[in-house]
Amino acid sequence: MTDRPAAGAVAFTRGAWAEAHRLLSAAPPDGLAAADLERLAVAAYLTGRDDAAVAAWERAHRRRLDHGEPADAAQCAFWAAFCLMLRGELAQAGGWLHRAETVIDGRECAAAGYLLIPALLGALDAGEAVAARDLAVRVGEVAERFGDADLAALAVLGHGQALVALGEEPAGMARFDDVMLSVRSGEVGPIVSGIVYCAVVLACMECFDLGRAGEWTRALDAWCEGQPDLVPYRGQCLVHQSQLQQAAGEWTKASTTVRSACERLADPPHPALGLACYQEAELLRLRGDLDAAADAYARASRAGQPPMPGLALLELARGDTNGARAGIRRALAEEVQPFRRPALLAAAVEIGLAAGQIDEAHEAADELREIAARSSSPALLAMAEHALGSVALVSGAPSDALRHLRSASDGWRRLRMPYEAARASVQLGRACLAYDDRTAADLELAAARETFSALGARADLAEVDALSARPHGASALSARELEVLAHVAEGRTNPEIAEELSISTHTVARHLENIFAKAGVSGRAAATAWAYEQGLL
Repeated sequence: MTDRPAAGAVAFTRGAWAEAHRLLSAAPPDGLAAADLERLAVAAYLTGRDDAAVAAWERAHRRRLDHGEPADAAQCAFWAAFCLMLRGELAQAGGWLHRAETVIDGRECAAAGYLLIPALLGALDAGEAVAARDLAVRVGEVAERFGDADLAALAVLGHGQALVALGEEPAGMARFDDVMLSVRSGEVGPIVSGIVYCAVVLACMECFDLGRAGEWTRALDAWCEGQPDLVPYRGQCLVHQSQLQQAAGEWTKASTTVRSACERLADPPHPALGLACYQEAELLRLRGDLDAAADAYARASRAGQPPMPGLALLELARGDTNGARAGIRRALAEEVQPFRRPALLAAAVEIGLAAGQIDEAHEAADELREIAARSSSPALLAMAEHALGSVALVSGAPSDALRHLRSASDGWRRLRMPYEAARASVQLGRACLAYDDRTAADLELAAARETFSALGARADLAEVDALSARPHGASALSARELEVLAHVAEGRTNPEIAEELSISTHTVARHLENIFAKAGVSGRAAATAWAYEQGLL
């Protein structure tokens, strides 16, 4: 009869996780040594068999205790707890962690370092970056003392995450590159390798370091392809691929990729499922499928992924400016970590301008500029320039708007992000109209139209077509637009105008947008001056 444990160990070494699980799980219950049980647990986890993984680690834990190996027993308990934490079974996970602490009873061992990891993760989640950094240093010291490569990798990863949270992005990225080299060299085990790959790519995406994210995503993809049985990391890799495909303007590919990710991550539910649903929602929203997007944002929320800022932008697209404004303000008040605020701030600028709340938009744009100034991300700089230009445009400063928007456009083009570049072209077209330069405006709008049409960005395409078709001059203003313009000249705010005319603030904002376009101006002061020049006031 085949020596299943020996054959399973060979399959494990090759990274044939399904085969290793089949051989090891087929062995008699008492025929597996503690090391075989640990291999069985890892193989079960990597093939998506979470219950089997926990059961195998429990058996390994008991076997290690029976052989008088408390430190190794504690590590088995840690991994059982880790698996349970990922599934959201926190009470059981806490029980296993307590058992591990009891087993080592203050002994100095590698397991003591592993038992600091939950506190490190908790500090990161709570925004306590200094505490997280200090814990990461302690974990690293334990790893070095006992020569544990897996623990060392987790320490460097946590240190990098803490530094990014502290605003020390270059130092944090250096830690990420360092730990990725240890993974690529094969020094780290398969579970920790997957954790590191996914966490580093996620951090790069959050910091808008798209170049680094792309490089490590390709590395993660290659690692997954070399191990076709992998389940938990392959799905998360697909999410990151979809995000990068979206940025590159490959929206059809991105949609296909993220749907595959949702399928892979749904059964059993993986922590990255919420991120996959959110990414699917974003693509649906951008293409104008608003009902399907709303459903996807709801699924993301149920899976634990905050649906902002996408959900607020969806409400804006549906015409609920007040709801969008309330949602984005709440999200900004809740999010305290600077590196997670840029996307919220960019949305706050767009929503604030649509709601006629120029001061709010200006404040958000200024904060975005400050964050971008501390970052090395070209994408973040382009986001800030776009926001500043958009605020300047509505504030009646078209020369400043042109400068900022041209910088944003150049940045997006260098990054080869066509959708963002097209949105900058639309704003540049508006700025050209403020100078009554219809020829330049038409060139910008035509370029944007071509991109939006190719991508299937229906709402953006409709906006460009409406701008291109609008006539200019006093005769083009409707009776309602003349009423709104008169109130603007009196210095009234959008909410005041809405109350006076018994219309919504969203409708007032749309009337103002039409007035600015028809008059060829970019702000209230300029519109008022134009109205006097035309004899309308």
